[in-house]
Amino acid sequence: MLLYIIRHGETLLNEEGRLQGHVDMPLNEKGRQLAEITGEAFSQVHFDLAISSPLSRARETADLFLKTSGNQDTPMIFEPRLMEISWGLWDCLGCTPANYEIPDESYKLFFTDPFNFQGGENGESIDDVCLRTGDFYKELISNPDYQDKTILISTHGCALRAFLQTAYRDNSDKVDFWHGKVPPNCAINVLDIRDGKASFLVEDQIYYDPELCSDPYKLD
Repeated sequence: MLLYIIRHGETLLNEEGRLQGHVDMPLNEKGRQLAEITGEAFSQVHFDLAISSPLSRARETADLFLKTSGNQDTPMIFEPRLMEISWGLWDCLGCTPANYEIPDESYKLFFTDPFNFQGGENGESIDDVCLRTGDFYKELISNPDYQDKTILISTHGCALRAFLQTAYRDNSDKVDFWHGKVPPNCAINVLDIRDGKASFLVEDQIYYDPELCSDPYKLD
């Protein structure tokens, strides 16, 4: 099984440096451009299936990626467990030094000590997201119908890192949720799954000019 995991393209809330969890924000013009450029880089890959978060920014990214890679006929299904972390009442709040609006200092743990981050008001913790995405990961890689398939997974920054936790542990003794950084918009990770174990063929690769990437979310 080959899994190509993509983070969605840029949105207005990404551009503005605001929290974007379950709020359903479409791609902006640059986000659509990034998805198309990334898809073009995979024109030699045949995808048997696409599985996307139901949020529109992930769905649109998958759709544009498939069309520009020549896989427009690939079936797509939607998986709620791939949705981004829910910020609850913090959704859409500014989270950069220039626009900071979050009313609780515990937000900083999201980047500095993620496994101890307990979530925004009425939102999810990192452990919550790891639980649901990990459940889907294990279900997916054990599905006998998918063992010889090439599958596109379209998800979100935090959800992507949570989804990959089992794969990270397969390849390292260190536990590092963020794996060094927030994955850039439309970054690609490729996993080769054999006998339930994952190996990375590609990690956080972008296929566009880095100058186009304006993601403001930082670990420090």
